[in-house]
Amino acid sequence: MTLADLAPGDSAKLEQIDTRDPGVIKLMILGMVEDITVKMENIAIGGDPLEVGFFGSSVSLRKEQARHFKVSRIVPDPSI
Repeated sequence: MTLADLAPGDSAKLEQIDTRDPGVIKLMILGMVEDITVKMENIAIGGDPLEVGFFGSSVSLRKEQARHFKVSRIVPDPSI
């Protein structure tokens, strides 16, 4: 599963990053690195761009860039 597969409100852990896209390197400089938790904040009408939150900030990225981030969805605990 990639970051592009998440729905608004979903949280996930970044597991693996494909760094072949220079835009992905720029996102990593902003803090999108392996082992952090991200939240899909919003998806624009038409599906592109995506707004992803992490560390109290949000960034917008294209769906094509989001496909370079492998994630595992975090399932919320229903007892909370």
